[in-house]
Amino acid sequence: FIGIVMLSFNNLFEAELKKLIQQEIDRITENLQTGISINDHVEYKLQVGKIAGLRFAMEVCEEAQHNIIQR
Repeated sequence: FIGIVMLSFNNLFEAELKKLIQQEIDRITENLQTGISINDHVEYKLQVGKIAGLRFAMEVCEEAQHNIIQR
């Protein structure tokens, strides 16, 4: 029973984490498209870097999931 509860919690946690990451990517992307809080090229590059980092985090989540399935 505990294993099932942990599995469900882990699945919910993973789904929520991915959702939050995607929402943040969408928020930053929208800010870039509208120019909100982008004052110069340095700020633009910072925001693009944040998106790249968040996308990398999503890839790592997918890789972790793949590794677990392969066991």
